[in-house]
Amino acid sequence: MHLSKVMFVALFYAFLAGVAPLAYGQLTPTFYDETCPNVTSIIREIIEDTLLSDARIGASLIRLHFHDCFVDGCDASILLDNTDTIESEKEALPNNNSARGFDVIDRMKARLESSENCPGIVSCADILAIAAEESVVLAGGPSWAVPLGRRDGTTANRALANLSLPSPFETLDEIKAKFTAVGLNNNTDLVALSGNDYYYSPSWRKCLPTFFTSLVLTGAHTFGRSQCQFFTNRLYNLSDCSTNPPPDDTLNSTYLATLRDLCPCNGNGSVLADLDPTTPDGFDSNYFSNLLVGQGLLRSDQLLFSTPGADTVDIVNNFSANQTAFFESFVVSMTRMGNLSLLTGTQGEIRLNCRVVNGNSTGQNIMLVSSI
Repeated sequence: MHLSKVMFVALFYAFLAGVAPLAYGQLTPTFYDETCPNVTSIIREIIEDTLLSDARIGASLIRLHFHDCFVDGCDASILLDNTDTIESEKEALPNNNSARGFDVIDRMKARLESSENCPGIVSCADILAIAAEESVVLAGGPSWAVPLGRRDGTTANRALANLSLPSPFETLDEIKAKFTAVGLNNNTDLVALSGNDYYYSPSWRKCLPTFFTSLVLTGAHTFGRSQCQFFTNRLYNLSDCSTNPPPDDTLNSTYLATLRDLCPCNGNGSVLADLDPTTPDGFDSNYFSNLLVGQGLLRSDQLLFSTPGADTVDIVNNFSANQTAFFESFVVSMTRMGNLSLLTGTQGEIRLNCRVVNGNSTGQNIMLVSSI
């Protein structure tokens, strides 16, 4: 490794150690250098191949990493299917019929298991972490040295998955509390990672389909899509689908008209809208610029800028004006998130199949179908 890069990596991890009491020292970007040196290139190749037919897969893979880490840490529990003893997190409200990309993770794992020197070496949790970073890079975002050495968990926690992920129906203070609860800060981490994951609320039954779903986590929502049902309440008064008075005064009026054309109140709630209408498939700071002019697709995103007196307002302004600052903060926040509640050393296991715990192939092994 070039000397300057060595110094950068050393300073980077020294910085991380000073800002959060997480287990960075237990991981290293060189973890697989001797045992499976091609792990990143294998994962990147599969993402590149998938992008040819699925432009949204990068955002979906980042979301899987987010959902995994927010529920008992980054242990690949989100990948486990139902068995006689495991209630899969895939059927938690924020995931059911919405989390996607599991088949792509399967292909990554299968390729690694069939590669020289790699069988039984790379954890599913590390696959998720690498896939998230490579997805950002392939969309034009920053690259970083992903700390590696996570082990896979042997159980799932559907109940916690139902509770721990931020919702679009929550206030900024409620979302802040969920970031704090998992060990992230509630200002810069929140804004940099503001791809909050949302699900259907029964109180929206008037104008929404009666199934659970959520948007794709997009790493600050700078790329990806959301279904109409997650912002219909901003466009219409849901009691009678009227438009006067407008239910959300933070929406730009021209943008409001565009969204109403795309998403009629009693229309198809699964129609997709770009989270970033300016550069929908690129990873950049335009998402924050959109918030400055009232073009945040989701209210919980717009609240980052439109909540009077919120400490997130200055951060949004900074990221809008300075893409480098956004990229640098995003890397720090993603790395911090990727180190929540780790299993390392002899803890957990290295799954041979990301969907099942080693030695447990009994019971239901359901291939859940994603809808977005």
